[in-house]
Amino acid sequence: MSIPLFNSIASWLLKKRFHQMELFLKYPGEVQTEVLIQLMSVAKDTEMGKKYVFSEIESYATFADRVPIVRYEDIEPMIERARKGESNIFWPSNIKWFAKSSGTTNAKSKFIPVSTESLEDCHFKAGKDMLSLYFNNNEDSKLFTGKSLRLGGSKELYQDNNTFFGDLSAIIIDNMPFWAEMSSTPSNKVSLMSEWESKLAAIVEETVREDVTSLAGVPSWMLVLLNEVLEKTGKNHLFEIWENLEVYFHGGVSFNPYREQYQKILPRKNFRYYEIYNASEGFFAIQDRNNSDELLLMLDYGIFYEFIPMDVYGTPNEKVIPLWETEINKNYAIVITTNAGLWRYLIGDTVRFTSTSPYRIKVTGRTKHHINVFGEELIIENAEEALQRACKETGAEIIDYTAGPIFMQGKEKGAHEWLIEFRKLPEDINVFAGVMDNALKTLNSDYEAKRYNNITLNMPTIHIARKNLFYDWLKKYDKLGGQHKIPRLSSNRHYLEELLEMSKGS
Repeated sequence: MSIPLFNSIASWLLKKRFHQMELFLKYPGEVQTEVLIQLMSVAKDTEMGKKYVFSEIESYATFADRVPIVRYEDIEPMIERARKGESNIFWPSNIKWFAKSSGTTNAKSKFIPVSTESLEDCHFKAGKDMLSLYFNNNEDSKLFTGKSLRLGGSKELYQDNNTFFGDLSAIIIDNMPFWAEMSSTPSNKVSLMSEWESKLAAIVEETVREDVTSLAGVPSWMLVLLNEVLEKTGKNHLFEIWENLEVYFHGGVSFNPYREQYQKILPRKNFRYYEIYNASEGFFAIQDRNNSDELLLMLDYGIFYEFIPMDVYGTPNEKVIPLWETEINKNYAIVITTNAGLWRYLIGDTVRFTSTSPYRIKVTGRTKHHINVFGEELIIENAEEALQRACKETGAEIIDYTAGPIFMQGKEKGAHEWLIEFRKLPEDINVFAGVMDNALKTLNSDYEAKRYNNITLNMPTIHIARKNLFYDWLKKYDKLGGQHKIPRLSSNRHYLEELLEMSKGS
């Protein structure tokens, strides 16, 4: 089959799925309720199903009343039993794969169950949907005339008690359908290499000879790879290497801090960026329109969604609501029930709805990664928008950052302390700090109130991190590549103190 013919057939098949999506766009509540009832029907004879008598539950209200909200620590004993080979605990089909997720630092690893159903009906389905939406919006696309440069995790799959664990991306690559493998680069062998720096060199070696038409990966690590490609080839921008490159599918961390750096190495106004929202626990949302910063929540992947308003999260007044009770412009923690046996599981992410017809969201941060020492409720979405404005106004470029509180001592007021590694320094760091501070005031009324006349918070303090600080910190904990992230905001000084010490000691 010729490549142009394959491109035409593939794009036609993918567009057909777009019409199926119209069902959950028109009837979101009904589709979500059906997902929940189906999940309980499938799992009614599992240990979990018998404990909560799923066979008798016929409504969301009964489900919410009977089944508790859980965090990973609550279900870890059951997951460990499953990892040792026990079956039918929380999902009837055998769980052979566990996505290892250790968050941002050396915290204890989590092993998230990945069932055959979640691979097929969530992750792979989402991959096809991502392309369906893209082709529906870009009928002139030539995506399949070349290959997708994918940048997955840097861990191999490890076998343990007849079950496997590793990065989610490694699990997906290891089980990838033939059509996806045929159209991807680098090879599976290179993609699954465990040592990041050797892998980086191997990816460059393989991909510069390919006709790459799309990119897929986490923005921070993809930028490292693409700059390495430019350095090795001596080219000024990526279109000198891959003339037909047309889109970058990105997720994992916010794109805002990196946007201008990508525009410099991808200097075409018609180059497209498409954001996705996936995690070890599932694939949740996809950008469904060109030039948008909103993501369409996908409602038919075998995932039932609930939400906790962040203004009552962790308080005695905490409440959990279904999708159809959410409101726009409110910040929510996500709770999921999935076709891999996670029941009312709090994943730790926060989102804000920008639309409820259809349901579109923006990822705003993590339930644990914010600063709220003085009642300022500073979230990652605020921080990254403010940093982007400061960069634009001062001509700076950021590689990575973290921030924490300066606690009040005696009569001394508090503040926020930032450690930022710049690719390009601002001419005046004090001007940068002022722009950022003013931006935070416009974005966050609680922050503005605490900063008014320095009533509670003084001006933020900014330290310039030494070169490669955050890279070296991740390397220290064997966290290079993949989905590993820097902890952006924290209400304690643990990460900040360690990084400041490393920055001084270089």
